[in-house]
Amino acid sequence: MAKLFSVASVAVAAAVLPICAAFAPASSYLTNKSVQLGKTLVTTNMIPAELVTEVPAALLSAADVAASTVVSSSSSSSSNLLSFSDQGQNLAGIFFQASLLPYLGFLYFLSFRGNRTPSLGNFGWQYLLLFVLGTIPSGIITKSVYGQSLADTDWLHGGAEALLTITNVLIVLGFREAMTNPSFSNQTGSKYGNVPKFIAGGAALAFAAACAFGTKLGFEGHSAFLFGLGNLPADTVTSLPFVMHSEPVNALSIPTWAIHFSSVFEFLFAMDIVWKFAETTGNEKWKGLTWGMLPLHASGICACTYHFFYNPSSLQFLVELQAFFTLLGNLTVAIAAYRIAISNGWTLRELNPFPKSEVSPEGIAIDEAAALPYNVMTSSESELQLVAKLAALTIGSSYILKYGELALDLPFTENGIAAGAIVFGIPAITGYLYYNRGKEETGEGFSLPSFGGKDGEGLSMADVKKFGVSGTVAYVLTELAFWAVAFPVASTALYRTTGHWPDVFNDNSDRAAVLAFIFTGANIARLLVPLRLGAALALAPWVDENIINRGSASDNQP
Repeated sequence: MAKLFSVASVAVAAAVLPICAAFAPASSYLTNKSVQLGKTLVTTNMIPAELVTEVPAALLSAADVAASTVVSSSSSSSSNLLSFSDQGQNLAGIFFQASLLPYLGFLYFLSFRGNRTPSLGNFGWQYLLLFVLGTIPSGIITKSVYGQSLADTDWLHGGAEALLTITNVLIVLGFREAMTNPSFSNQTGSKYGNVPKFIAGGAALAFAAACAFGTKLGFEGHSAFLFGLGNLPADTVTSLPFVMHSEPVNALSIPTWAIHFSSVFEFLFAMDIVWKFAETTGNEKWKGLTWGMLPLHASGICACTYHFFYNPSSLQFLVELQAFFTLLGNLTVAIAAYRIAISNGWTLRELNPFPKSEVSPEGIAIDEAAALPYNVMTSSESELQLVAKLAALTIGSSYILKYGELALDLPFTENGIAAGAIVFGIPAITGYLYYNRGKEETGEGFSLPSFGGKDGEGLSMADVKKFGVSGTVAYVLTELAFWAVAFPVASTALYRTTGHWPDVFNDNSDRAAVLAFIFTGANIARLLVPLRLGAALALAPWVDENIINRGSASDNQP
């Protein structure tokens, strides 16, 4: 699995990235939006000079890092090679870049052998990194060749999103098989064999080929993904009795909308399956991963909402909000995976890079737990029924939204309040449904996660005080570390946003901005008090040995 993933990643990079630099920048462009007033079509400029692309529900930090560090021989070509409308220089770019590390932590804890994570589902989460790699060249191409964002370049936009859809399909297939197949185990492998992985790798290579040769084959800035398969003819659309507006040139095609909707629905299926996986493994901590996935669901809704309004710059906050939800979601799934791992025997010893002892009692216990069979559940739907349901939801929603919104004024008003209501409303409904589901199953709808402590009560300052002076010193060191990091991070954030380093001594606005950033970070950090206490507890033995009792230890040596 890891070998296939590595080979596919290298293949995409080797096939696409060298070609991107050869593209000559194109001139800027204007696109149009036609609004029907009575029976007269009036054409107005719609796409502003600075637009941002839709960003996936998980993370795009790697894409932003690569886009913001492309170097060219001239300033004009350098600016054209910045993908995602220079996202690396604003708040959204900062959030996306910061989201990579927690996602890698999530992958590490999820892969812990004691979790019994299905190999195919685990591969699906890892495949998301390949999707991120694929968005780098596509974003560069759209900016350098067409002078527009990836969100407005349908054929590349749909191709990139297809990799995200494959990610969700792999997750659903992997977890569902473990739940419903009595003969499944990670040792014997999936009944699908390596077929899903080969298909996923082939899709990535196909997308790489499209990036490499698409422009040479005549694909234009607004060429439709999959040649617009399923799109209604323009004359047919305008003849529909309910249509009151004409589509803008950057409207998503039916295939691209289908890819988006399938990703959203598949992710909802994945949340449901992960919730049920708690019963399959007998570990309720898996339900916490479903809650952790909720911000990522909100991130996907941000993208769809942005496209619903035809990607206007006036709704830029949707991109920044999506970036925030991506970072938050990567943090919450990482925390959820950590809780699953420690409940299955993970300890700091697992970080030891040297080979583990084959006779270690802890290792033997983990290996025995990893080999336990799953509690097989009876599925109410066959795989064919599930595919049919997904196809019906995807195709129906695509047609309804693409052509139904032409009967509304809302998509053409760039209404920020309505956009915010959509972005927060849909995930809120999803969260409420899981709250009621948890309440019906366990009598408790939702509780903040604990990170150890006695009888699952979580950590408290009392646990730190048990270590005496060493515990107190360790806690002080962790707090000092936070404040030592906070100011440089805040200063860097201001620099990336405004282009200058803060002058906290002479500029009141800079000083206020830095303090506001630190204050916000401190309040967010309060939500992670158990993690900070856990860090203090982990540090306490080292403090005791190397600081508190260092002198006495040396005195006792002969």
